[in-house]
Amino acid sequence: MVRASRSVTANIAEGYGRYHFQENIQFCRQARGSLFELLDHFSVCRDEGHVNEEQLNDFRSYIMQTIKLLNGYIGYLRNQKEES
Repeated sequence: MVRASRSVTANIAEGYGRYHFQENIQFCRQARGSLFELLDHFSVCRDEGHVNEEQLNDFRSYIMQTIKLLNGYIGYLRNQKEES
């Protein structure tokens, strides 16, 4: 879980440091994949009794909000790419 969560921010940062929009978009997609991986880890934690359903729902809500923000950023980057 730690690896997946750190991968999210690391990929966003690495993509931001790239010079081309398409590279930034690709790293954001990898970050989005890591968010879904993290959600799966939380589901396993629930299955194994480490978190309850309410906690899982809270985590899921937070992760889905983050995915929506990241999708918005990807859309912004696509628009910038098309305009350049």
